[in-house]
Amino acid sequence: MNYRKALERAVIYIETNLSEDICVEDVAKAAGYSYYHLNRQFLALLGESIGSYIKKRRLANAAKRLLYTEERIIDIAIDSGFESSEAFSRAFKAIYQVSPQIYRKNRLDACVGSKERLDQGLLQHLISNVTVHPRIVTMPEIKVAGIRGETTLSDIKLRELWNHANRMHCDIPHRVEGGRGFGICEACNENTLYTMNDWVLFTEVAGYEVDSFEDLPSQFVRKILPAGKYAVFTHRGSLRMLPQTFDYIWGTWFLTTDEELDWREDFELYDNRFLGYDHPDSETDLYIPIR
Repeated sequence: MNYRKALERAVIYIETNLSEDICVEDVAKAAGYSYYHLNRQFLALLGESIGSYIKKRRLANAAKRLLYTEERIIDIAIDSGFESSEAFSRAFKAIYQVSPQIYRKNRLDACVGSKERLDQGLLQHLISNVTVHPRIVTMPEIKVAGIRGETTLSDIKLRELWNHANRMHCDIPHRVEGGRGFGICEACNENTLYTMNDWVLFTEVAGYEVDSFEDLPSQFVRKILPAGKYAVFTHRGSLRMLPQTFDYIWGTWFLTTDEELDWREDFELYDNRFLGYDHPDSETDLYIPIR
């Protein structure tokens, strides 16, 4: 059974009535299914319940109003479906880790909690191009040799970085047979998930698995990915859509999972399923470190 049209109708109903007192049973009625069946499809295909989507969209809209208007917090709270500023503040702080007052003062449109409206394109992306429920795996330590570049989430420059790395990879000694590639998002002490946004500059290392750093030329960076547990998402299709996949990870999964994030570096893994930057059947695994 194809639930996409039902999910589209549900999302349209929610977004049209986001500032109203939405009843989840009314959402299901608008979609043409029972609440039980629709909510099960929300969880299976979109990674969260109907109620979770409504709450996070309200809070995301509220966060934008805190940053880009001078409206009173109590007015934003009431418009967002909360009975008091105290209830709104508790819910807001659970997502953004700071109070609405501090969030407004910081003037930082953070990635965490930045839950975008599910338009048709994003809905199709989540259904067809992302595994919304990750695999949990334990990885051994991995040595990677590569090159370092700078990028932002809004102007992701993976293609240029990998083109440079591919031109140089033959100069890397002791490459492991099989040629797995790793795109490592380097942890920056001054940046956290709660301060990262689309315009923060960060560094990424594009490199290849090696079994030794011996005789590694000086132009290459040495990285060691420590052993540990990871939540693994598979991104399908063009890497142009990678920012949308990360939006899901940090705007939905991270806020609903029971897994505890570990502050090791996250990375992309490219193996024989990666068929090219824009290939529609290409697959890339995204590894998020957990405890």
